[in-house]
Parts: sequence; C-alpha cells; structure tokens
Amino acid sequence: MTEQHGEIRINAAATPLGLFVYTLIYGGMTVLAGVLAFKQVQLYPTNLAVESGIFAFLLLVVISSTIAQLYGEKLANRIVWWGFLPLLIAALLMQLVLHLPASPEMAGGRGEDLAAFERVHATIWRVWAAGPAAYLVSLLLNVWIFARLRGSDENTGTVSLMLRGAIASALSQAIDSVIFITLAFYGQFPIGNLLIGQIIAKVLLSFILVPFLITGGVAFARRLDRRRS
Repeated sequence: MTEQHGEIRINAAATPLGLFVYTLIYGGMTVLAGVLAFKQVQLYPTNLAVESGIFAFLLLVVISSTIAQLYGEKLANRIVWWGFLPLLIAALLMQLVLHLPASPEMAGGRGEDLAAFERVHATIWRVWAAGPAAYLVSLLLNVWIFARLRGSDENTGTVSLMLRGAIASALSQAIDSVIFITLAFYGQFPIGNLLIGQIIAKVLLSFILVPFLITGGVAFARRLDRRRS
C-alpha cells in the first residue's frame, strides 16, 4: 500500500504545471458560466442580446482546445466530463443555502438584499439545468472538431492552430446557443433576439478572439511546463 501511494505521489508530481493550472481555471469557469448566464447584455447599437455566461464559456472552449493540443484529445474529453463535478456541487450548495434560514440580522435589517438573492437564485434552476446539456454537447463537439481538423501530426503550426480553434469554437458554440437558450429561457420571454445575438456574438468572437486566446494559452502552458521541469 505504501508503494502504491508513493507511485501516486510521483504521478501527481509529474503532472505538467500548465495542465494543473488550466484544470483549476476550468473548474471555476464551469460554475461561473452558470451564474453569469442569468443576465442578458445588449449588443449595442442593436437590440440583439447575449447572455453573460458567454464570457466564461469562451474560456472553457479555449482551455479544452489548449489541453487537446498539448496533452491529447482523450485527456481533454476527460476534463470536459469531470467539469460536471464542480457544477453539480455548486448547484447542490446553492439549493442548501436557499433552504437554510437567514440570520435575524439579515432578515430584519437587509430584507431587500435577502429577497433579491433568493429571487435571482431561486429562479435560476432552469439555467443550471440547461447548462449541463449545452455544456456537454458543445464542449465535447469542440474537442472532437479541433482534433479532427488537426489531421497529421505535422499540421501543428500557429496558423493551423488559430484556424482550427476558430472553426471548432464557432460550430460548437452555435449549437451551444440553440440548446442553452431554448432550455433556459423558452416560455419566459421572446428568445428570438437573444438567440440570434448569442449565435452572432459567439461566431464572431470565435473568429476574432478565440484564435489569439488559444495561441496565447498554448504558449503560456508550454512556458509553465518548462518552468516546472
């Protein structure tokens, strides 16, 4: 048993620092994306809108693609699946907090704050329920497209990396928008402008921003890995 524990410690110590750091960030973004999604932001100067979870979700796409590029498609898919865990824990903790009684001081002196907290988080259940479905489909699709576009091992230059990241992100996030917006908000208000705005914003950001974020993410992870070694 001692020998087995020693092997586990050796394997943990051998984990690339870039992978370790990105895994931590990934878990945080899975939770934050669901919280931010409650607010819709106007795409000025149009009347189109986008749910704010897009900003955290973009980082999930970038991180999953970076991990697929450096550490392999299999590990990237594993992290996407395990990304459910912090999301599930956060959802359970939110329900626990909502059902626990507030302190007398808060109920008496900060009633408006308490009511706002409970009103927002008690109605966010559809967002939390829609998130996992859209999350799994879109991020697994992102990793799959990104890996398939790579082709041969020689096809790993910067331009190829940026193009593959943009295409995989645009396609996967367009599908994510349809799934998430429909499940989270259909029937609560007209979702046409939000759905169109979400798709346009994600596709544009996929081609304008994601390629540079992935390139920078890969370079940063390699730098961390060299420092660790």
